[in-house]
Amino acid sequence: MKLIGNYTSPYVRKISVILLEKGITFEFVNDNPWVADSHTPQYNPLGKVPALVTADGEYWFDSPVIAEYLELLDIAPALIPREPVEALKMRQLEALADGIMDAALVSVREQQRPPAQQSETELLRQREKISRGLDMLEAYAGDKTLTAEPLTVASIAVACAVGYLNFRRVSPGWCVNRPHLVKLVEELFSRESFARTEPPTA
Repeated sequence: MKLIGNYTSPYVRKISVILLEKGITFEFVNDNPWVADSHTPQYNPLGKVPALVTADGEYWFDSPVIAEYLELLDIAPALIPREPVEALKMRQLEALADGIMDAALVSVREQQRPPAQQSETELLRQREKISRGLDMLEAYAGDKTLTAEPLTVASIAVACAVGYLNFRRVSPGWCVNRPHLVKLVEELFSRESFARTEPPTA
């Protein structure tokens, strides 16, 4: 099994953590989808990471789809509930965390534009998305809908989202007035799977 991507991507990190937690052996193929000679389009026509290649040569892309595929392999630990409605609720929390990643990524790309071309309106819009999303996650961490144990695909996605905010210095001070979320991600970051998938510092 091959995972195509790079650890600067929070979506790639999410899948890597799932693979490590399930003890699935995989080859990591480091590829930057933003460069002209990227190999990612060979596996995903949209040119986005992560992409997963199975031993049978089957391609899977988009991190929620890959997470679902890995869960269907029925390898412990189970990260998504069996009951359909509970599973859907879990996937919605994953979608919320992924949406925070999306907004952070848009912010990063916008800030990479020449200053005169940057849109403060767009940056504000993305900051508001991130703030509202984090507020909801704080509430879910507070009422124990989100927990570090048992581990779930949602809690993994949340930690990867927060990890990306820290890595790219998006939404500095996000942790203020969100103690339950801070505690949740600190517990998750202490796991070996997260330690092994930290974004590169340089």
